[in-house]
Amino acid sequence: MSEFFFRRRLPHFQPDNATFFVTFRLAGSLPRNVLERFKAEQVEAKKRIAQLAREGKTDLFKQARAEQESRYFGRFDAWLDRSTSGDRWLSNPRIAQAVYDAILIRDGHQYELICFTIMPNHVHMVFTLTDAQLKRPQNRRVSSKYILSPLLESLKRYTAGQANKILERTGQFWQHESYDHVVRDQKELRRIIRYVMNNPLKAGLVKVAEDWKWSYLKEFA
Repeated sequence: MSEFFFRRRLPHFQPDNATFFVTFRLAGSLPRNVLERFKAEQVEAKKRIAQLAREGKTDLFKQARAEQESRYFGRFDAWLDRSTSGDRWLSNPRIAQAVYDAILIRDGHQYELICFTIMPNHVHMVFTLTDAQLKRPQNRRVSSKYILSPLLESLKRYTAGQANKILERTGQFWQHESYDHVVRDQKELRRIIRYVMNNPLKAGLVKVAEDWKWSYLKEFA
């Protein structure tokens, strides 16, 4: 994977813009009891971390919050990789291709794409919101987190429609909520790109990361 990764030039990280790592999954892809346990553990962890802020330990608070977020996502994604709950519709090549094309066609318009991977029951994306996107009138008074909402809703609505046509079904396709994380610096960006591009390998779907058809990493000049 190192050769595959390093022969591509990464974008220069611009902290004035917002670079996001986003994960969204199929509806019903995790058992309810697992989700409830994750949420309960997250609530307790946040209580402990908040105590650090109340005690004025700002640096420890920031470090603990980042570490907890990383642990939570790691466990969440590991469960998705091995989950036998729900459907794995993204294993259908026609559906995977429809999602792949929909993500790519929005590049340069709704976001500047860096990489993505389509797994059997979830999708990872890394992209940067440009100044133009951030300064759109409807985005000026909302936080970065909610700037993503219309973008992801549009992508998920379109791909759900395409997938349901292929499956000859109706009903919910994607889980409503998504995981999103603001990338803090270039070091973290490199780590996240490695994670995304290696996910099919880690999940045992391929023996070599480059063999996964539904991964994409942009080459930058």
